[in-house]
Amino acid sequence: MNAETTILAAPMVALVGNPNAGKSALFNALTGARQKVGNYPGVTVERHAGRLALPDGRPVELVDLPGTYSLTPSSPDERVTRDVVLGKQEGERIPSAIVIVVDASNLDNHLRFAMELIALGRPCVVALNMHDLALRDGLHIDVAALSAQLGVPVVPTVAVRKRGLEELLTSIGEMVDATPAAAVAVPVSDMTQRQRAARKIANAVTTEHSPHRRISASLDRVALHPVAGPIILALLMFVMFQAVFSLAQAPADWLDASFASLGQGVEGAMAPGLLRSALVDGVIAGVGAVVVFLPQILILFLFILLLEASGYMVRAAFLMDRLMASVGLSGRAFIPLLSSFACAIPGIMATRTIEDEKDRLTTILIAPLMTCSARLPVYAVIIAAFIPARTVGPGLGLQGLVLFGLYVSGIVGALLAALLLRRTVTKGPVHGFMMEMPKYQWPNWRDVALGLWQRAVVFLKRAGTIIASTTMILWILLSFPQVPAGSAKSQVDHSIAGRIADGLAPVFAPIGFNRDIVLSLIPAMAAREVAVSALATVNAIDNGGDDAGRDRSLVGALKKAWTLPTALAFLAWFVFAPQCISTIAVVRRETNGWKWPGFMLAYLFGLAYVAAGITFWTAKAFGL
Repeated sequence: MNAETTILAAPMVALVGNPNAGKSALFNALTGARQKVGNYPGVTVERHAGRLALPDGRPVELVDLPGTYSLTPSSPDERVTRDVVLGKQEGERIPSAIVIVVDASNLDNHLRFAMELIALGRPCVVALNMHDLALRDGLHIDVAALSAQLGVPVVPTVAVRKRGLEELLTSIGEMVDATPAAAVAVPVSDMTQRQRAARKIANAVTTEHSPHRRISASLDRVALHPVAGPIILALLMFVMFQAVFSLAQAPADWLDASFASLGQGVEGAMAPGLLRSALVDGVIAGVGAVVVFLPQILILFLFILLLEASGYMVRAAFLMDRLMASVGLSGRAFIPLLSSFACAIPGIMATRTIEDEKDRLTTILIAPLMTCSARLPVYAVIIAAFIPARTVGPGLGLQGLVLFGLYVSGIVGALLAALLLRRTVTKGPVHGFMMEMPKYQWPNWRDVALGLWQRAVVFLKRAGTIIASTTMILWILLSFPQVPAGSAKSQVDHSIAGRIADGLAPVFAPIGFNRDIVLSLIPAMAAREVAVSALATVNAIDNGGDDAGRDRSLVGALKKAWTLPTALAFLAWFVFAPQCISTIAVVRRETNGWKWPGFMLAYLFGLAYVAAGITFWTAKAFGL
């Protein structure tokens, strides 16, 4: 018998539970590296399957199903879970047993779904996961009493520390040997009644010895208050953007000086020529102009990671639900849009949890309006060049205030776009959603540090690959053909890139954009940060050859070359401009065609053009 036959013959066990119950951690602990990932037939929902061995040596295939709150699905992910459990998923076997993962510290909410699964009559075992956190919070659960109440085995587990796994495997083996699996109808039961029963059982088997939950409830009365809650959220966001400039100034200046010294060192060590220009004007000037903004990006992500780890981020989603509903979106859209602040690509992919196709499509189309981290270097360099670094009140910096306004502009633009789309091309009903509040907790500083490290690595990889390669292509287009000796024409004007930009410049002249801005917009389609490296490369080549006449600082060069209305129009453009090529490709994949990516490009380009034009002419009218 070959390995493939063995895999097919092994009984299949489904891992099921609410979101945030620790299913993935338990799946990883049980299967280790023996995992495979693919899609379910006919849907873009990932199928995670792995091998494990029971105590008697028998193999079992374990399938980690998407988290859901009930067998009444509200998204493609949840529909897959229902169909697999009921044996209706195409190409999938009926589970021989079900492992129901519940959060021990949130027992009453998780038992509701567990009871619905147990009512199917299938062999089940309950994994009472995160048992250590429940004990930490002063909750003692009588496991034997809970098992008696539910009528199925209950095994305490701590997946992240691999505790209780042997006992769980023993129970799985007993369940696999129980009655053969057979598809049954979902029992009709009132959710309210099931919730009451779940709460009654949880109260009967749980003894609380700590005021932790009462403290959490007290905090939520303030954090989720309809008036105080949004104010607190706005203040947190404001503090975050103030910190991006105030805390990052010193390390950003150090990086800037380091790249300047590196460029000067290379110039001193090499004879003038194309190779020196490629290294200094292309790689060092272009890539360095972006890397100096790494401190701002890390500070932004530090705040985001802390808010997520503390449990506040989900509460922010709850606060935003009413606002989302007012523009025709459900609260489910908030998490994908929130993810888009890091990058639109994972945000767009996260819309798979939204069942309604019109709701999902709207979220995809407005996700690029969320201010992703790639825009931050663009914002930072323009703000540093044109917005004075002064305070406008106690602890209130003007630069941070402008950055906060840019982020708010993106959010407001996204909400208005959603309102218009939901009343026209994506018209449809608004659906509610269920949200579970995680516990408040102190962030794990090791996890936060790891998250920051991963973000820094991703950013530096982009700088060393996409940004470096795009910058070098731009340098080549700016460097050839070489301006004839003795000609008064600048190298940029004479180059291929300069001629292309001159041809496009009339299109952008009405909104105040000059040739150099047009040169930066084209390569920025590869990655937003490239706009900064492109401006730095143009500046380096335009002022090359005469070291005395060169302003090595991009900020200083922009101050001399641009007017304030042009700078403000450039910021407005990047608030609304179409996303990078990678984002367009993901939209094409998620919508199965080029219709909606084309629509998204057209409406975002038009929105950016109009916003930049209004900003430019308004600033001119006020004499700025």
